[in-house]
Amino acid sequence: MERYTLNDLERLTGIKADTLRMWEQRYHITAPHRTATKRKWYTGDDLRKLINISILNRNGVKISEISAMPLKILEDRAADLAKGNGGSNDLIASLIIATMNYDEAAVNEILLRSVITNGFQETFSSVVFPFLRKVGVMWHTGTVNVGAEHFISNIFRRRLIAAFDNLPPVISDKSKRILLFLPENEYHELGLLYYAFIVRSLGHAVLYLGQSTPLNAVTEVSETWKPDIIITGVLSGMPVNDGDDFIMELIRAFPGKKLLFSGILAEIAGRKELPGVFACRTENDLKLLIL
Repeated sequence: MERYTLNDLERLTGIKADTLRMWEQRYHITAPHRTATKRKWYTGDDLRKLINISILNRNGVKISEISAMPLKILEDRAADLAKGNGGSNDLIASLIIATMNYDEAAVNEILLRSVITNGFQETFSSVVFPFLRKVGVMWHTGTVNVGAEHFISNIFRRRLIAAFDNLPPVISDKSKRILLFLPENEYHELGLLYYAFIVRSLGHAVLYLGQSTPLNAVTEVSETWKPDIIITGVLSGMPVNDGDDFIMELIRAFPGKKLLFSGILAEIAGRKELPGVFACRTENDLKLLIL
């Protein structure tokens, strides 16, 4: 059974823990379970209910009115508001529920609604990646399993690839050649795929090698394709034993190339201040660095 602490609920719903306690006492919106040591815990059904409550409350419905609603009416009204509003917080909340239910049709509807309202890039920067940070919280607390993470990540991956494939061909003589890869044992590629989409949408040529690429393979490709810029990164420190050594290894492997580092490598690259080495923390950094 899914188990959530009060702090988990605060991070996933956006409702402050003190507010949740007060609503429990005054309106009985949830009935928490308790461990043998009297610590409160909540179920997945509690989380779904509170996410729907958060949508209604953010849209001006008073908690006294919400607490009196039958569950089905609560769910229907929250769904209607999320569809009509399109705000990022409501879309993220709806994505959490759809992921917990393994509801691909609902995920696709939410993404389509956001893209129509906000555009593709804004959907990924303001909805998808903030949502994935919340999924990370759920994964680290053991409240979402690896299957759910793969389910939702692969939907986003397919959307990025489809959007990339629909971009017009590169025709400008001013286009740069940009190679992107992840080092060996790094498999979290959504961020790098998104960077590839942005680079390609700006009219540059992209060679995307993807996840877990051996460095000797990257050097062989580089010798033939001759990129102007190389982009890499890692989400955590696990794939790279020593970030400083890895950066220096790339400098030696690609002399004279402009090297952009994302994720935790961005922090190391930013401290080193070496010629041709740049920290790429955000999509705005990316756009400026490939000019």
